[in-house]
Amino acid sequence: MSFDFVIDSYAWIEYYRGSQAGRRASSYIEANRAATSTLTIAELHEKYLKEKWSFFEEDLKYITTRTSIVAVDRSIALLAGEINYERKKIKKGWGMADSLVLATARNASAKVVTGDRHFEDLPETIMI
Repeated sequence: MSFDFVIDSYAWIEYYRGSQAGRRASSYIEANRAATSTLTIAELHEKYLKEKWSFFEEDLKYITTRTSIVAVDRSIALLAGEINYERKKIKKGWGMADSLVLATARNASAKVVTGDRHFEDLPETIMI
C-alpha cells in the first residue's frame, strides 16, 4: 500500500464542514494518494454520535473509497508507543491517538494532513 498523505480526523471534519481548512485539505484528500487510519474512523464515528450528525455511513463510504484504509498493525503499534513516550515529554495534551496517526504516516514516509496544533512542530505535518 502506497500513499503520501495520512488524513486525520481534524482534516476530515473540516472537509465535511466545508470550512476554509477543509478546502485546503481537499487537495490532499482528492489526490488519490491519501490514507486514513482505522483509528481516525473510530474518532469520526464518535464525533458523529456525540454531535448527532447524520450521514456517517455515506461519509464513511466516501472515506473508504477515496483513501486507503490503514489498520493499526504491529509495526505501527510499536512505533506509536515510542512516539507517545517521547512526545508526552514535550507536548502537553499529546495522546495515543495522535501517536497512532503519526506512526501511520512515519511507517509509510508520508505526511499528516491536519489542523491539530499538537502536530505543528513536526516535519511530517501539513497544517491546514
